Order: sequence, then structure tokens, then C-alpha cells
Amino acid sequence: MASNSSNQKVPTILLIAASRGLGLAMAGEFLKRGWNVVGTVRGGSDRTKLHDLADEFSGRLEIETLDICEQAQITALRERLSGRTFEMLFVNAGVTNNPKETTGDVTTEEFKRVMVTNSLCPMRVVESLQDLVAANGLIGVMSSGQGSVSNNVTGMREVYRGSKAALNQFMRSYAARHAGTSRAMVLMAPGWVRTEMGGPDAPLSIDDSIPSLVNVLLEKQGKAGLEYLDYMGRTVPW
Repeated sequence: MASNSSNQKVPTILLIAASRGLGLAMAGEFLKRGWNVVGTVRGGSDRTKLHDLADEFSGRLEIETLDICEQAQITALRERLSGRTFEMLFVNAGVTNNPKETTGDVTTEEFKRVMVTNSLCPMRVVESLQDLVAANGLIGVMSSGQGSVSNNVTGMREVYRGSKAALNQFMRSYAARHAGTSRAMVLMAPGWVRTEMGGPDAPLSIDDSIPSLVNVLLEKQGKAGLEYLDYMGRTVPW
């Protein structure tokens, strides 16, 4: 585990949901760029690829346990990390559902699962952990291009789209409440990527998306205010 003195010298990202997919790739990319990483996995997980990454980057990757939909676990993580400062907080967690389900088809239980996990819980993490972020640091949340209301001309993935649009709106409200802060804030659209969640038909590989996405985050550092950006740094219409 990295010491406090080394944390002061080396930038550190607190990366929520880093055990697989885009989160795992982000952890690896930040490590390769000289950052330290504190990454979270859900409780009860077996050994993950994040644990393998921790072995590869000995002393530079710490693994914490968190289910973002359990407020008590968020509070406990906040207490465990008390006294530390992070240059970035990035919340990557999210779920999807059957892309063909319309709002007329989806069950109430499934609607709640997607909406709560994708929009409410990430914001609870931001609200609870924001004080751990440096005054000139960055708070980022993984959104999606499908959260854009303007760009929705095809339909499909209705519930998922709605959950990401809600996340975007909540983050805009958060930014409005913190209009005087010097922190950068960003909603990231990673593109449609071939992961377990994105599926095999997605046009982008992780290597197409994540190195560029990390470039965007690093470029956004020091630029106060909220932006909705894609993995190439282009503004996504709300």
C-alpha cells in the first residue's frame, strides 16, 4: 500500500467499480501513466483481474470493497479514506437491461434497478466522497452518449437511455449547487465498447476507447465547471 508521503507526490485516482470492463481498463491506463489507483470491487467478489493488476503494480494499487447501492458501505469507505486527498474521483458503476424493452414492457422492479443503479447511486457516491477530492481536482462520472436527449433519433435501449439522461440532469444540478468550486467536473461518454456490458457487436475495442478517454480526463484537469464529453474530447449535446 502506498504511503501518505508518496500519495502527496504521485497523483491518485479513486476509481469506483474497477474490477472489470471499462473500469479495469481505466485502472490499468492510469497506472501505466504513473498514477496511483484506489479501485473498488463489490463485496463477495472472488479474486478479480483488478487483483492481478495490483500484483503487477505492487504498492500502487489499493483495492477497496463497495456496493454503490448500499449507503452504509459508501459511508464506511468514506471513513476508511478519511484524511486522504485524491486528484480524481471517477464513478464508473452502471448496469443495463434488455435493449428491446420499452417503457411499456419493462417491469417496475427492473425499471427501479436500472434507474437507481445508474442515476441515483453514482450521485450518492459523489455527494458522500466529494470532500476527499483536492480543491483543484476532478470529479467524473461515466455517462453514455445514449444519455443525450438531442441525439436520440433511433429509440431502443429506452430505460438505459433514461437512466443516463437522469444521471446527466442530476450531475448538472450538482454542478449548479457547486458553481463556485474550482474543481473540474465531467460526464464521460466512452462510446459503444465491446465489453460484457456493451456486448460483442459494439464497434469500439477497449483500446480504442480508454486511452483516449484518460487523455480527456487529464486534459480536463484544472478546468473548473461541468462538461459532457465523449472519449475523443468532443462535447456531447445534452
